[in-house]
Amino acid sequence: MKKASAYTSLVIAIAALVILAYPNKTKAETAIKDSVAESTKDDDTLAAVKSGGKWGYIDKTGRYAIESQFEAAHLFEDGLAEVKLGKKWGYIDQTGKFAINPQFDKAFPVRDGLALVKVGSKDGYIDKTGKFVINPQFDDAYSFTENLALVKLGSKFGYIDKTGKFVINPQYADGWQVTDGLAMVKLGNKWGCIDKAGKYIVNPKYNDVFPFKDGLAMVKLGNKWGYIDKTGQYAINPQFAEASNFSDGLAYVKSGDKYGYIEENGKYAIKPQFEGASDFVGGLARVLLGDKYGYIDKTGKLVINPQFENAAPFLADITPVMIGGKWGYIDKTGKFVVSPQFDSVSTPYHGLAIVVVGGKYGYIDLTGKYVLNPQFEDALPYFDGVFFSGSRIMIGYRNLRSRMEGDEEWEIVR
Repeated sequence: MKKASAYTSLVIAIAALVILAYPNKTKAETAIKDSVAESTKDDDTLAAVKSGGKWGYIDKTGRYAIESQFEAAHLFEDGLAEVKLGKKWGYIDQTGKFAINPQFDKAFPVRDGLALVKVGSKDGYIDKTGKFVINPQFDDAYSFTENLALVKLGSKFGYIDKTGKFVINPQYADGWQVTDGLAMVKLGNKWGCIDKAGKYIVNPKYNDVFPFKDGLAMVKLGNKWGYIDKTGQYAINPQFAEASNFSDGLAYVKSGDKYGYIEENGKYAIKPQFEGASDFVGGLARVLLGDKYGYIDKTGKLVINPQFENAAPFLADITPVMIGGKWGYIDKTGKFVVSPQFDSVSTPYHGLAIVVVGGKYGYIDLTGKYVLNPQFEDALPYFDGVFFSGSRIMIGYRNLRSRMEGDEEWEIVR
């Protein structure tokens, strides 16, 4: 199984809407941890909801802007949303009118002017009118980043430009999308790094890699993780059992069976002492001590004592935590703003959060007051766009049961 398939698609943008629960971040989540979802039309965002077995879209008053009629629906990005009618995917505008009629076996958002679509078993690219710019011909393909797209022809990966011409011929066993002008590629069973002309910056020698983020890339040599810079030199020698990208100047790493936090020079800012760790967001990081979650500041001081059965990062001023099998919301002092009462929850976005009670989905405001009572079979947030981090691991959407649309594992949003 190639690396891309480990991070599967329709994930609720992880920085905008974290779906709970998870005991500790996976490598996939580590790689997308810095992605931040941004809405482009705050005044007219629509939420996708499922009722009567069909998906439609509601506005913030709960009124249907687009009646339930689709087998599946994604959220709006750049004015268009992918929807499934019958067995085919097409694109609608915010009035519900088809901008591109259903005709594809799979469809992905328009990015950088082009959208990746699948016809039969082949991938190609269309423009916003639905016209094929690059005909379906690839056995696998990903969205364009920095004017190049990773595609698979036969059993090998290469990179094409927006005319469909190969800039770097198919020759790799696997690869990542271009980030920071560089791409990680796999030759045989080892990973290296090339520039946009296909020249090796780092010859294949690593057991695993992640794309560059802010000038550094995580690499695995043997069974240890370290970091390289864009010249291919070690910024931090491989020494960790697990590692993450840097966030707020710190990265969590695992040494032995404990997690701690390092600075960009590789020195420990917070010594390994936790059973689990996550990124610093909003000045706090969620950590696991024993079997309970709490929060520390960047000095390592416990700001909110470990007491929760599960918890989420502070992606807003309040965050979901679980006590007694129910979810509620606390502020940054650890005080409950919304008492534990929900079966599942999301982190807030645009002042609203999705909650689940008795298998039904509804929306609350930041005081815990219902804006829309639980009534839907499924729901996605009030949110009309995703931020594409530029890496092959992509944020997207997932529902509150951590279930993918039509899939049960992470899928890449290409």
